[in-house]
Amino acid sequence: MHMRFQHICVLGLGYIGLPTASTFATHGLRVTGVDVNPAVLNSLQNGETHIYEPGLRTLVQAAVKSGNLAVSPQPVEADAYIIAVPTPFKEGKKADLSFVIAAAEAIVPVLRRGALVVLESTSPPRTTEDVVRPILERSGLKAGQDFYLAYSPERVLPGQILRELIENTRVIGGIDSASAEAGRDLYGVFVRGEIILTDATTAEMVKLMENTYRDVNIAIANEFARLAERFGINVWEAIALANRHPRVRILNPGPGVGGHCISVDPWFLVEAAPDLATLIRTAREVNDSQPHFVVERVRQAAGLLEGLRVAALGLAYKADVDDLRESPAIEVCHLLSQAGAQVRAYEPFKPDAVIEGVETVPTLGEILDEADVLLLLVGHTVLRNLDPVEVAQLTAARIVVDCVNGWEPERWRFNGFHYYRLGDRKEVG
Repeated sequence: MHMRFQHICVLGLGYIGLPTASTFATHGLRVTGVDVNPAVLNSLQNGETHIYEPGLRTLVQAAVKSGNLAVSPQPVEADAYIIAVPTPFKEGKKADLSFVIAAAEAIVPVLRRGALVVLESTSPPRTTEDVVRPILERSGLKAGQDFYLAYSPERVLPGQILRELIENTRVIGGIDSASAEAGRDLYGVFVRGEIILTDATTAEMVKLMENTYRDVNIAIANEFARLAERFGINVWEAIALANRHPRVRILNPGPGVGGHCISVDPWFLVEAAPDLATLIRTAREVNDSQPHFVVERVRQAAGLLEGLRVAALGLAYKADVDDLRESPAIEVCHLLSQAGAQVRAYEPFKPDAVIEGVETVPTLGEILDEADVLLLLVGHTVLRNLDPVEVAQLTAARIVVDCVNGWEPERWRFNGFHYYRLGDRKEVG
C-alpha cells in the first residue's frame, strides 16, 4: 500500500522546518507551516525569510505564491505532521525537550486516524517511544494501530540545505514497519537520495553517532594542537604529513566546536548513559575547553590581556555561514573580555549581530581602526582573502593570531606583522 499525502503540517519554521515545508509545497503538497513566534509568521506572510540560506528566500516565495504554503500559530488537521522544533540545552548539559513536548501536545487535538507523525528534532535515544508516543496517545488513538509514528533526522549542511534535503540519504525509523513505510511515502515526494528504513531508536542513535564521530575526531585534532605547542612544532605541518598515510585523515584543529549539532548532540548520549559514554564526554570536554586555549595563545602573543584591544574576526560557528549558535568564537570573545581585554568583533555574514557582552561593528574598517591584535577566529573566505598589504595600512596592530590556519605566515611577516598560529610553535613572531 502506498500512502498519499495531500496536506501536511510542519511544526517549527527554523533552519530545517522552513526549507522542508517549502520543498514539500513546491512539490505539490498543501503545507501548513506552524510557528509559535509571531514575528516569524509575519515575515513569511510578507514573503520574507528570517534566516539566511542560499536560495531559501526564492523557494519560500515560490511556495507562498503557489498557494501551497500557508502559516499558522497552531497545527490544523492534516495527513501528516513533521516536528522540526529545536532541542537546545538546559542546565547540566541536559536536553531541553520542552519544545518537542509542546509540539506533540499541540498535535493531540487535531490528530486523526491514519495520520503520520514524524519527529525530526535531534533527540536523546528513545524520545520517540518514551516521550512523543505517550503524549500523542492521549488523543485516545494508539500509535501503530490508529496512527503512524516515525523518527527521521535531518542530515544537512548549512549553506547547502536545499540541495542536501533532496539529495542526501534519508534514514526513517518507525515505531513499527508500517510507520517507517508511511515515512518513506511522505519523504519520497521530494527525496532523490536513498531512503533507508529502520526502527525509531536506531534512527535517533544514527543521528547522534554521526555528530559524535565528528566531535571525537575534532577533539583529537585540538589535542594534537596543544601537544604540538608544548613540543615546539607546527601541528598543521604534522597533520598534513600524517594524512599522507592512506588510512589516516586527521581533521583541522580550531577555536572549538560550535553549531547546533556537533557541540550539543554528544551530550545527549552522555545524558542517556553516563556510565558508558566516557570517551564521548572527554572529547566534549576537550572541545568545550578549546576557547581557553585560544585565549592563552593570545596572551602568549601579546603579553598582557588587561586593556589589550582585540579585533575578533568572525563569530559564526564555522566558515561561510551566518549561524552563531553555540559558537566557540563568541566564547573566546567573552573569555578575553573577562580577562580585561577590550574586544570588538566583526562577522561579515551578520554585520548587525547583537551579542550580549560582545561589542560588534558592522564594517571591517571600523574594527581594524582601533586594534592592537587581529584574531582570526573563523575561516570565512572573505577573511582568509584579506591582503596583509592593505590591512597594514588600515590598522596600527602588528600582532596577528590565526586560529584556523587561514593566512600565509610569510606574507604577513613580510608586511611587518608578528604572526602567531594556534598549534604552531615552530617559528614564533
